[in-house]
Amino acid sequence: MSAKGESTRERILEAAEKLILEKGYAGTTLDDVLKATELTKGAFFHHFKGKAELARAVAERYGQNDIALFKDFASRAERLTDDPLERVLIFLKLFEDFLDDLKAPFPGCIFASYTHESGQFGPEIRDFVQRGLDLWVDLYEARFAELIAVRPPARPVTARTLAEMIASIIEGSFVMANAENDPTWAQRQSAAFRGYLEMLFRSA
Repeated sequence: MSAKGESTRERILEAAEKLILEKGYAGTTLDDVLKATELTKGAFFHHFKGKAELARAVAERYGQNDIALFKDFASRAERLTDDPLERVLIFLKLFEDFLDDLKAPFPGCIFASYTHESGQFGPEIRDFVQRGLDLWVDLYEARFAELIAVRPPARPVTARTLAEMIASIIEGSFVMANAENDPTWAQRQSAAFRGYLEMLFRSA
């Protein structure tokens, strides 16, 4: 694909993601996407066969960007310290700093949005979303497993439970941040989780 074609495709995906997060998949029409991108139907159909194919591409793009972001946080934390607890705390703080830099509530999660409208999608997209969410939780679980292996917690807990907890905190925080128009909601909850980890592992 030419650079111009790739740029146009990216414009469509970026606009569609924003619209879906604002209006939902069912509430987002092709006309909405065309208006947001100022493209013709011909230009759109040059890149996508229809709305269903666009939905899959939006999810794929979101998943790739999301995992790349968190892998970068993990890599940066590993470069900053050899202590597994400090690595986890830095990993979480880097995400909080990322949200702080946005200056507005995070618009939300495409995977969560698709899950809320699961009836709009076939099994292929539903399975893809589940795998994407699992991959994200797995990344957290790996960090916590490394920590528990060298520093037993003050009370019984598994790496998977901790991963599921922070994933639930983050997803729920996106909803609350937007409902309350509070750009610091998710950061505060993540910081509280970091405090919980410190109590759980520093006193061990």
